[in-house]
Amino acid sequence: MSLPESTHALAVGLLLLVLFISFVREWVKPDVAVLTAVALLLLTGLLTPAKVLGVFSNSAPFTIACLFIISGALSRTGCVDWLGERMAQAARGSESRLLVGLLLVGLLVSPFINNTPLVMVMVPVVISLAARLSLSPSRLLIPLSYATILGGTVTLVGTSTNILVDGVARSMGLAPFTMFEITAPALVIALLGCAFMLLFARRWLPSRETLTQQFTGHTDRLFMTELFVPAGSRLDGRTLQDARLANGGVQVLKLFRGEDEWSAPAPDTRLQTGDRLVVHSRSSAMVDLRSSDLIGLHAAPAPQGAGQPGAVPQDLETLRQRDVVIVEALVGQTSRYVLRPIRDLDLASRYGIHLIAVHRKNASIADVGDDFQLQFGDVLLVEGAPSQIQRFCDNGDLFAITERKPAQQRRAKAPVALGTMAGVMLLAALDVMPIEGLALIGAVLVVLTGCLKPDEAYKSIEWPILMLIYGMLAVSVAMRDSGLSAMAAQSLVQWGGGMSPWLVLSLVILATSIATEFISNNAVAVLFTPVVIGVAIELGVDPRPFVVGVMFAASASFATPIGYQTNTLVYSAGNYRFSDFARLGVPMNLIVWAASSLLIPLFWPFYPG
Repeated sequence: MSLPESTHALAVGLLLLVLFISFVREWVKPDVAVLTAVALLLLTGLLTPAKVLGVFSNSAPFTIACLFIISGALSRTGCVDWLGERMAQAARGSESRLLVGLLLVGLLVSPFINNTPLVMVMVPVVISLAARLSLSPSRLLIPLSYATILGGTVTLVGTSTNILVDGVARSMGLAPFTMFEITAPALVIALLGCAFMLLFARRWLPSRETLTQQFTGHTDRLFMTELFVPAGSRLDGRTLQDARLANGGVQVLKLFRGEDEWSAPAPDTRLQTGDRLVVHSRSSAMVDLRSSDLIGLHAAPAPQGAGQPGAVPQDLETLRQRDVVIVEALVGQTSRYVLRPIRDLDLASRYGIHLIAVHRKNASIADVGDDFQLQFGDVLLVEGAPSQIQRFCDNGDLFAITERKPAQQRRAKAPVALGTMAGVMLLAALDVMPIEGLALIGAVLVVLTGCLKPDEAYKSIEWPILMLIYGMLAVSVAMRDSGLSAMAAQSLVQWGGGMSPWLVLSLVILATSIATEFISNNAVAVLFTPVVIGVAIELGVDPRPFVVGVMFAASASFATPIGYQTNTLVYSAGNYRFSDFARLGVPMNLIVWAASSLLIPLFWPFYPG
C-alpha cells in the first residue's frame, strides 16, 4: 500500500503528532509506540524494509549498548558503592556536606558511567544516609538525578543522548565529535546548575514520607506464619471472621485448598479441614490469638504426645513462623516484572512474601489486585523474610532501596573495570580508534576478565532504550525522505524573519529543552538533530553549534519526572509530587538555556575562520 507523493510529509507529520501524544499520555511503553509507528510507515510505503534495516548500520546504538556493559561492570565490582561509602564518611552528619557529596558524585562519575545505572545504585545509598541523619530522602534524590544529568553532558560518552546526536550528525556528513570537545562549556553549565542547587535545593525541596512510613510506623514485631487446619479442628466450617483471622491485627494473605488458592480471601470465607493459610500478623495480635478462649492455637506437638489423655485439641497448627521485614524495591526499566500481572509473580507461594502497596507517580496504591501490572519506576512495599525478598529482587532485577544487602561484589576486579573505562576514554580522545570499536573491546574485556558474567552483561543493557533509538532513527529517515525535515527547517527560518543565528540557536535550545520534558530525550535527539542541521544550512552558518545545542538541551530535563529516566527513578523512590520537579527544575532549565545560548557560539563560531 502506497500513499501519493504529495501527501508523504503530511502523513509522516500526523504520525509524529500521534506518537508524541502517545508519549505524553503513556498509552503504551515508548519503545512499543515507536516500533508501532515504524510498522505503520512500512504498511503505508513511507518506509521500505531496506531503509529500516539500514538504521542498524548507525554505530551510535551499538556504542551505547557496549557502554551499558562497561557501566554494569563498574557497578558490579563495587566502584559506585565505594564512592557512596566515602561520601558517607565525608558528610559526618551534615546535610549540607552530604548534598555537596551527592553533587560531586554526579559531576565526577556520570561523565564516565551511564546515568541510569548510576542513579539506581546510588538511590539505596542515599536513602540509607538520609536515615542515619534523620532526613527525608526527598531532600536529596532530586539533586542526585539533576547532578547526574549535568555530569552526563560533560563527555561524549556521559549520556546516550550525546552519542546519539553525534551518530545522527555523522550520518549527515558532519565531522565526528571528539571525546572531550564539549567538556569545557558543559562543565561550566554543570557547575552553575550545582551552585544553584546548593543555594536553593534545601529551601525548595519538601520532606516527603517514604512509602514505608506511610503504611507502617509500628514498632510491634512482624511475623509471617503458615497455619494448617487439622482433622477434628473446631474451625472446620467456620468463617475467617469467627476464627479471628480477619480482625485487622491478623491478615490471611493466601488460602490453599487442594489445587486451588485464593489471595486475600474474604472474611466470610469458611475454613475446611486440610486448609493451609499464609498469615501476616504483628506479635501482639498473635499473642492475643493464642490466648483466645475461642480457639486453641498451638504448635504441632510431638507425635508421641498427640494421643495422650488430656491433650489440648488443636484448632490450628503452626507450620512455619519467621520474622519479617518491610522493604521498598524499585522496578528498573529492564525488570522482567514490568507489565506482568501480580498473579503471575506468585509472591506468596513462590517467594513467601506479601506485597503491601505500590507507589506510582503521585499515588500510593494499597489495593493491588491480581490483575495489577507493574511499570518502570514503581516502588513496591513488600514484606517477608530478608532472604526471600532478596531472591525476589534478584530474580526480577529489582533494587531493594531499604534494608539493602548488596549483591556479592567482585571488588578485586574493580581495577580492571576502572582501567577499561579509562582506556576507552583515553584512546578515543587520542583518536587511536573510533569510539564504537573501543567500546566493543572494553565490553568484551570486562566479561572475559570476570568483572561481569555473560548473563549479567546482557541484563545490563537497557534494551527498551535501544529499541526506542532504532525506531526513532527509522522515523527520522521517513522525515528526511518525505521532505518533512527540510520543510520544518525552512519554516523555522522563514518564521525567524531575518533573526540572527545566535537568536535562532537560542530558540532551538529552548524548543528542544521543552520537548524533552514531555517525550524521551533520545527521541528528541534523533528528531531534532536533522532539523537543526537543515536550519543552519538555510541560514548559511556552521551546523556544529546547533548540533551542540541539541546535545545540551535534549539532556536538560529537569521540570518533569517523565522526560529523563533518572527523574522517573527518583520520582517514586522519593515519594515526590509532579510539582516538586517543577519548583526546582524550571529554574534549572532556564539556567541551562541561558548558559548554553551564551557559551556555545564562543566555542563553536557560526562562521568559523
